[in-house]
Amino acid sequence: MAGRTARLVLLAGAAALASGSQGDREPVYRDCVHRCEERNCSGGALRHFRSRQPIYMSLTGWTCQDDCKYECMWVTVGLYLKEGHRVPQFHGKWPFSRFLFFQEPASAMASFLNGLASLVMLCRYHTSVPASSPMYPTCVAFAWLSGR
Repeated sequence: MAGRTARLVLLAGAAALASGSQGDREPVYRDCVHRCEERNCSGGALRHFRSRQPIYMSLTGWTCQDDCKYECMWVTVGLYLKEGHRVPQFHGKWPFSRFLFFQEPASAMASFLNGLASLVMLCRYHTSVPASSPMYPTCVAFAWLSGR
């Protein structure tokens, strides 16, 4: 019991020490997101946001809150640059300009190509390995999970 309690205390301590990226902790960013969400993400303002949001953004799951975080990230980056500071990370990532609904288009393309390669190799596996092979179901399951 004491060992379990000690592990929980250590875990809680580690969680308390862990914090978001520098940009996430910035009061300007937090205040901006809070004000933006209050102003734009409820009631009539939310309906207005949704009516002017491009269809590809809504279909891919971009929310009003996501848009507030994105816009406030650039406000904060502008202030950092104006003051001569280095650009901070936000949510563990460096700020990238959004292209269509991709905030990191190179990463999205790499993920797509990885999934495509996994699918091609799965098709090759299906045609060259008999389904009665002992590891066949395991390899197919692994291919589906890793190529997601």
